[in-house]
Amino acid sequence: MVRAPKTESCTVHFPRDNFPSFSDLQRQEEQGDLLQPLLFLALVLCSMSLYFVVSLMDPGYVEHDEEEKEPVSDEKEAMSSQETLNLRLRRCGYCLLKQPMRARHCQACRHCVRRYDHHCPWIYNCVGERNHPFFVAYLAVQLVVLLWALPVAWSGLDFEHPSWAWFQYNLLLLLSFLVVAVFTVVMILLLGCHLYLASHNTTTWEFMSRHRISYLRDCEVENPFDRGIFLNLWQFFCTCRLIAWETLYPEVGGHTV
Repeated sequence: MVRAPKTESCTVHFPRDNFPSFSDLQRQEEQGDLLQPLLFLALVLCSMSLYFVVSLMDPGYVEHDEEEKEPVSDEKEAMSSQETLNLRLRRCGYCLLKQPMRARHCQACRHCVRRYDHHCPWIYNCVGERNHPFFVAYLAVQLVVLLWALPVAWSGLDFEHPSWAWFQYNLLLLLSFLVVAVFTVVMILLLGCHLYLASHNTTTWEFMSRHRISYLRDCEVENPFDRGIFLNLWQFFCTCRLIAWETLYPEVGGHTV
């Protein structure tokens, strides 16, 4: 009787307690020090909450023709009335509504969006005048979570096993660390980009397509909405009402915007 030769199989073993039993947060929890684990959990919940806020929030849909402007002082209204006489707002070719300045139609959402920035597939919503500050806040909180998750994932790696055994034992945490590192770089770039745009009072759409936008292409100044970094950031994060951008636009002649 001929016996078949024995073959050794290469199996990757994943210990049940590999993640997150050996991380710093798990050690602190087991020792009764709950401050950092609870703070990390709070940041994760805050990030999730901001995600749902940005996803479900009205980004600034133009629901109907609005000829009236936002409430402004008599002095400012008098100063801007002559300037806005020469501006003719165009009608959207899709929803047939008169678009406020800086609005754009999003074909994915089937709406015109005020101060349109971009349509984000990750949140399945547009980023516009109403939810753009919350979007930046979400990016900031998410970046803090990722920066914290990097040392947490690294602290779970077990360096006592040699070579291949180390790789098998730490595979899950190693993959987690690499994924977190990649998303951290992406989040840094996204947050830096949107903070730059906010500090200059411009949007992704305006920055990328200036040559296609009449109120920027035909304007004598590079950015007619720029009021300086501090005022731009204050207006971006601390202004709750919708802004009639026509009142802030300089007189550039009677053309459609």
